[in-house]
Amino acid sequence: MDDLDRRLINRLQCGLPLVRHPWQQLAHELASRPGELLDRLHDLLEDGVLTRFGPMFDIEQLGGAFTLAALAVPEARFETVAAQLNELPQVAHNYRREHHWNMWFVLACASAAELAQALSRIEALTGLAVLNLPKEHTYHVGLYFPV
Repeated sequence: MDDLDRRLINRLQCGLPLVRHPWQQLAHELASRPGELLDRLHDLLEDGVLTRFGPMFDIEQLGGAFTLAALAVPEARFETVAAQLNELPQVAHNYRREHHWNMWFVLACASAAELAQALSRIEALTGLAVLNLPKEHTYHVGLYFPV
């Protein structure tokens, strides 16, 4: 990762400019070219430096439902269960925690009914009880990790 990659990552954390040609404006800001920035972004994603680039939507405002959930997965089954979750389109991501509930994941569904079905399906698929932790309050945190 070079200086331009770092500056690009730092700038993208603030969002894309809301203009007709955002990559052109970013290129001007970063003294680069739009094509070069897009190529770098694709390389950062392909190399795993970045895991995701895209919009964030408030799924509840769109009529959908989501929840944070967890499983207590025996260590011998951890990779298998992670693969099972990763196959489900409703699972946004999952990650390991050093806790009894060692696998955490976010479920995003089109409706509350679909969310309930997805939770039941995960229990049936894995044979494990799901700890469902729906959001009680919304907090907006301006998260920024300078690189």
